Amino acid sequence: MRAVRIHEHGDADVLRVDDAETPDPEPGQVLVNVEAVGVNPVDTYFREGAYPVPHLPFVPGSDLAGTVAVVGDGVERFEAGDRVFGTGLGNGMSGTYAEEVAAPADFLTHIPDGVSFEDAAALALVGTTAWQAFVHHATVEPAETVLVHGGSGGVGHVAVQLAETMGARVLATASEEFHDDVRALGAEEVFDYRRDDLEDAVLAAGPPDVILDTHMDRYLQFNANVAAADGRIIGIGNDTGEGGFTDIGVTKGKELRYQFMTMYNTAEKDAVLTRLGSLLERGEVEPVVHETYPLEDAAEAQRTVLEDSFLGKVVLVP
Repeated sequence: MRAVRIHEHGDADVLRVDDAETPDPEPGQVLVNVEAVGVNPVDTYFREGAYPVPHLPFVPGSDLAGTVAVVGDGVERFEAGDRVFGTGLGNGMSGTYAEEVAAPADFLTHIPDGVSFEDAAALALVGTTAWQAFVHHATVEPAETVLVHGGSGGVGHVAVQLAETMGARVLATASEEFHDDVRALGAEEVFDYRRDDLEDAVLAAGPPDVILDTHMDRYLQFNANVAAADGRIIGIGNDTGEGGFTDIGVTKGKELRYQFMTMYNTAEKDAVLTRLGSLLERGEVEPVVHETYPLEDAAEAQRTVLEDSFLGKVVLVP
């Protein structure tokens, strides 16, 4: 089989398509013939060495969608020929940038009829992240106000839809070129994150009860200033290793709750993915696939994720 591997850490050019042995599924795993792979910023952190990998050479990638080829011992939920999608690989185990992947069965669920491999792969990580943020950590309730930073991004554009589906009133930040798109996804108001009066604009729209923050190092104080009393701030991303407050007292006055999270800690990934699949089947949450790349263009796909401004997700198609 072909697999994209890194033999050393570095920029996107270290990604190399190799001929590799097809893995044998261990007990509790299934072998998947991969049809689509979601590309995420976190994939680049493992490639760069910012996050550790268990060995080199290493196959990056968290998301996949495809068809079950072989079922390992102890697996009863799947059989050969099942269409499946999943996430959570590539962290402490080999990832998904490959034609065939041995995946833990509890990282997978069935793809509903009528849902494409590309959409399923695009939804997996970002949908699970948004679900953990809003359902598990923030327990968003109908009629609450939710602010999504980066509403056009991979997680953000799905989070906008999920919050709207949950009955929340959604606010979002995004580049001006994507404002109409983010409104179409379910945001009531969208703000250019570069505007000087962003804090005043969000407050005028109504202090958010829940904030999804994709840039924790930039917006800790901003979030505290705009959040409603008893607000819940969920941090899922950062650009640097530092962040702080200039006035931490406001967090106490409002009794704010901060929750920093990673999708990789999600318990029962299969159950979350099953519910996301149902939302996808009903058209209530749908990822936007910005562009697909063949496996040999994985380096270009990662550069696009890091450097380009676009709505939605990038997907590899082996």
